[in-house]
Amino acid sequence: MKKSNIIIIATSFLLIFISGCYPDEQINVPKTDVEDNLNPTEIDNYIEDNFTKEFGVAIRYKFVDRYVSPGQRVTPPRLENVKPMLDFIEKYWIGPYLAVQNGDKFFRDHVPAEFILLGGVIYTSRGILLGTADAGARITLLDVNAIDPENKDWLDQQLGTIYHEFAHIVHQLYKLPTDYEKISPQGYTSSGSWFNVSENEAIARGFVSPYATSSPNEDFAELVAFYVYFTDFEAKYLTPEENCTTAECERTNEGKEKIRQKLVAIKEHYLNVTGLDLDELREELQKLL
Repeated sequence: MKKSNIIIIATSFLLIFISGCYPDEQINVPKTDVEDNLNPTEIDNYIEDNFTKEFGVAIRYKFVDRYVSPGQRVTPPRLENVKPMLDFIEKYWIGPYLAVQNGDKFFRDHVPAEFILLGGVIYTSRGILLGTADAGARITLLDVNAIDPENKDWLDQQLGTIYHEFAHIVHQLYKLPTDYEKISPQGYTSSGSWFNVSENEAIARGFVSPYATSSPNEDFAELVAFYVYFTDFEAKYLTPEENCTTAECERTNEGKEKIRQKLVAIKEHYLNVTGLDLDELREELQKLL
């Protein structure tokens, strides 16, 4: 059965941005791809040489409406943003994997066959869709037209998405660490209610984000992504608060201990099933941030 994993920003975040996005986004999707295939552009040739031939990855940035669900409104990335986005992917995602021990083989063996680039985000009834992964075969990255690696919000959004989605491939192929779900079993939310959980409450429950409370699989992917890309991970999610005098403080520290236990389990799992050291991967990415 095909499974899709998604990252969504809660509705409150959507309200901040929804009014200013659509007027600037114009959908301009060619009707057919026959002529395009016969006349590859410089970007097409670059993709062929550096992604398709090198890693077996197809990059889709045209005709993007065919890659989303019916009824979802999408726009392709503006042409001038495609090459910078490819450079971003190479620098911040491919590069760190290739730089660590066993990373080159792992990446080439597990990289999805397709990457879809969308110019904007996708709006849903619950918030903003930032990225998807389909059964380990396709990753979709959104908001390419807002590309700005110097903008921390955009950078964190993209890094969180791409590392989250790639982490899903690990549990899809190798399952979760043994007894992973037992570390914080009472903290998971009922279906569709994760967006009612605050960030502080998520940490107190033993999760790095509200979305992580939605299922053990999302918990796993969120924790991997946050650990690798979030610079202040230890201070925010692992270091206990000192001199606790309230029940809330004690709950927070208990939650951080659960996060620590999960992280230990994930690191061991990655080493055992993939040969990757997540500490090394984090170090390589942090050099770039």
